[in-house]
Amino acid sequence: MYRTGLGYDLHKLVEGRKYVLGGVEIDFPLGFLGHSDGDVLLHAMIDAILGACAKRDIGYHFPDTSPDYKGISSLAMLKDTVAIMKDAGYQVVNIDSVIIAETPKLSPYVPKMIQNVSQVLEVEPDCISIKPKTNENVGEIGAGKAVSSFCTVLLKKTDSNKK
Repeated sequence: MYRTGLGYDLHKLVEGRKYVLGGVEIDFPLGFLGHSDGDVLLHAMIDAILGACAKRDIGYHFPDTSPDYKGISSLAMLKDTVAIMKDAGYQVVNIDSVIIAETPKLSPYVPKMIQNVSQVLEVEPDCISIKPKTNENVGEIGAGKAVSSFCTVLLKKTDSNKK
């Protein structure tokens, strides 16, 4: 049995925060406003995986009201999500994602992002697609005030005895 999931996230850019995408810290004067590290790419992936497993959403499992998640690495959150997915009896077949950011240029960082994600998800790097795009100077993202990400995931059942 196969399941698909869709994830989305958006974070505002502010001074005094790190710019982290796919677990890669990128040198940039602004960073993501958020309770965790604000990694919009991984947050979209987490929501896609949780959605495919019908296990609610990122806010349910990692509430921004909990001090346990204050400043946490989204890679750690993704690892916890993998445990939820495995407990539900699923594994990742592939992920397709888009990061929408006006600046900086993200293409040089994509290989490391893919490496980080593939290691945590325990899949080959060619199962992970990460595509940076701009918003063509339109809206808050186009003005460099925010970054968003969309993600789809395909999961397959690994153990029919688990629910």
